[in-house]
Amino acid sequence: MSNRYGLSIRTAQVGDADGLAELLSKVGVTVPKDRLAQRLASMLDQPGALLIADEWGPPSGVIAVHWHAMLTADLKIGAISTLFVDPERRRNGIARLLLKSAAQAARSAGCGELLVETPGAADDLRAFCLATGFEQSGETFARALRKRA
Repeated sequence: MSNRYGLSIRTAQVGDADGLAELLSKVGVTVPKDRLAQRLASMLDQPGALLIADEWGPPSGVIAVHWHAMLTADLKIGAISTLFVDPERRRNGIARLLLKSAAQAARSAGCGELLVETPGAADDLRAFCLATGFEQSGETFARALRKRA
């Protein structure tokens, strides 16, 4: 999709599970590799884009955007559910490139708006969203669909 100085943005594949598991562990999210591979396969079957920033070695970043139609909007809505960048590679434009590629994919899919949900997010993510043209509007509520044991 995009390429800059040895960094390329491309669609993730199930075979990227090992590298993504390493990236996720660097940002404090632990997912077993076999479970991550299953999740990747499931996500790749859904309407949306799962993109990784690829350099030399494990991915430097990942973004997931999903789109769907809504009764209250003429165009589909794109929602970013994941945006992680390796802490050692932050402040190098990787998140901006991932966001640009995700926005391009959402526009191509017919989306008219892109959302990022940030409940409980770190201040740097909120600042990034504001710096990249997002406007804060409202809050998000979540509810489990299954009883917790």
